[in-house]
Amino acid sequence: MKTFQGYHSEWNLGSPGGWDYQRTTQMIGKAVWAEINRIRPIPVALDFDHPMLSPISGFIDMLLKANQRLDAGGQGLIALVAEEETLRDVVENRNLVDRLNRVEGVSSALMAPHELELRNGKVSWKGRPVSLIFMDFNTDVLLRLHRSHNLAPLLRAVQERRVINPRGTEPINVKSMFEVLTDEAGPPFHNEVIKRTPWTRQFYPRKTRGPSGEYINDLMEWTCRNWDDLVLKPERGYSGKGVRVGKVHRSADEAINLALREGGYIVQEKIPLDLWSEEIPVLDPETGRIVLDRVQTDFRCLMGCEGLQGFLGRYGGVPTNVGSGGGVQPLAVLAPGISVRETVERINQAISGMNYNDLEQVFEMQNRMAVKESFTYLLGPIKIALRPRLITHDQIDALKDYCTAVWADCLTLEKMWSAGELDHLVLMEEEELSIARMHPWEGSAAIIASDGLFNFMDIQE
Repeated sequence: MKTFQGYHSEWNLGSPGGWDYQRTTQMIGKAVWAEINRIRPIPVALDFDHPMLSPISGFIDMLLKANQRLDAGGQGLIALVAEEETLRDVVENRNLVDRLNRVEGVSSALMAPHELELRNGKVSWKGRPVSLIFMDFNTDVLLRLHRSHNLAPLLRAVQERRVINPRGTEPINVKSMFEVLTDEAGPPFHNEVIKRTPWTRQFYPRKTRGPSGEYINDLMEWTCRNWDDLVLKPERGYSGKGVRVGKVHRSADEAINLALREGGYIVQEKIPLDLWSEEIPVLDPETGRIVLDRVQTDFRCLMGCEGLQGFLGRYGGVPTNVGSGGGVQPLAVLAPGISVRETVERINQAISGMNYNDLEQVFEMQNRMAVKESFTYLLGPIKIALRPRLITHDQIDALKDYCTAVWADCLTLEKMWSAGELDHLVLMEEEELSIARMHPWEGSAAIIASDGLFNFMDIQE
């Protein structure tokens, strides 16, 4: 059976985003594909409309079901709470509120956390009771904002179990959890998860076991000696901040000193480079040519309590265990019995053989569509790959099984934390932990992201 190779580089159980970006990417990517085929026909049947390519639909279904359980009278508001400075700029949050408001009998609003209030003993917004909250930031940010704004209403919502994701996911939402999975791991964890977890250790002066089970007497010295094959990154970091990568960052001493100075780092084995890369056609304005650019293809799986919700395809230019820079990539499902690798090569050759000016007009159309959809970041449109990444129905089925295993293993980790077995890995301040204890997760409604570097090129297993 054809499935996929690869590794997850990290999970996000706090408040992951990206659930609406693929829908917009698909819409633009489908139009770009049609325009390319109008200029130069490429006789390949691709499905841009598979349900897994629009994860926001499953996310909304989950929110509506959770809201129905909490809002017996049907008058409550679904609140999307985000940091004040992001309210105008994060388009997927605005889109989610718009979509929810189009559902009969449902009301939604986007707000900063300090706009919530307690009215007649109920968590409210502008006098309206709030039944459910999706909070677009993690508990460390909640605690920081609470200290400056007194967010008692939001904390009441946590206590009343009205916040998604439950704050009880946070203690296992640290990258050091991968140490549990790679430290002589076995039952109760699933092999499907273990084999996709890169060797990971909390980074401090210590003795431990290495990627092949070898004894490491001094992790600092061993990291310096093996730096080319390793990555150092913050346990709770995001967007590539503070990450140091062997070969990309040449100085092992600088990386090690940074990690020790800042504290709260992990060291992780670098995912094999043959798994992360694909070639995509790009315009080279300096030469006026269409060239193939080798990029890191980052693949995010989004899952909830009822299983896989969908995917987000991203690409970047840095060979590391976490994507950095770059943009998003349309995804397309290939019909059964057709080779992914051969089809990718066929599409790349066809696009590379187009007239530069014709493809430049397609690129400009792509950017106009992105601006129209407010699909922008800082100074311009979000970058979108000109060709889709291909995936098969069999691979989607395999990814569903994979996500079911990830969800189950995260529940196992939560039980281990509740039993005190992971206290040495969960380095959070006590106030933050007390917020996490207000609402244990226990498999209730949540959205989990698994960011992976996966290879879909005709893998036989």
